[in-house]
Amino acid sequence: MSDLSSLAAADSDLGGIAGWAVSLMEAIGGPGAGIAVAAENFFPPLPSEIILPLAGFTASQGGMTLLSALFWTTAGSVIGALVLYWLGVKLGRDRMYAIVEKMPFVGTEDLTKAEDWFTRHGRSAVFFGRMIPMVRSGISIPAGVSRMPVLQFILYTTLGSLIWNSIFVLAGYFLGENWHYVENYASVFQYVVIGIVVALISWFVVRKVRSSRVEVR
Repeated sequence: MSDLSSLAAADSDLGGIAGWAVSLMEAIGGPGAGIAVAAENFFPPLPSEIILPLAGFTASQGGMTLLSALFWTTAGSVIGALVLYWLGVKLGRDRMYAIVEKMPFVGTEDLTKAEDWFTRHGRSAVFFGRMIPMVRSGISIPAGVSRMPVLQFILYTTLGSLIWNSIFVLAGYFLGENWHYVENYASVFQYVVIGIVVALISWFVVRKVRSSRVEVR
């Protein structure tokens, strides 16, 4: 684990973010990765594009198992999203905007983008929103404001987070000491993941339609 610490400390481009995340993972393993991912929902300078590959790299070094990395990072995503969902329910739209305006490192434009995404795509926005930077965290707030059924919210959040987290954790796991290259291709991963998910959903819908037509005949 000392190699992991020295790597994070040597990467000056990441500042203290990598070191903080690594220290958490070193201290408490998988739950540390979950805490770091949950914190991303409230502190955007902690990008999952860094934390998730780091979790995968930590797993490759024996700091935790790969399954633990996937479980805890997804749990952290869901817990953080639930807190924002609850705030949306309790505070409402106007008070949330007023609070966000006063918060450092967070802009109301991010919240507006998430709100517009939710308005255009409805509840499915929660699923796809977990794979889009700058929307991923904020999407929970309009879901809460609109009082989306909480079990449905948890399901969509879990599925979207699991897909997104798996891509980055696995990339960090297999790249090993080159985990930091993942960040350079984050936008590419985003479109690839969404494209694959859309293709799978389309295939499923087409298959269901065809099977129903056969049954009618």
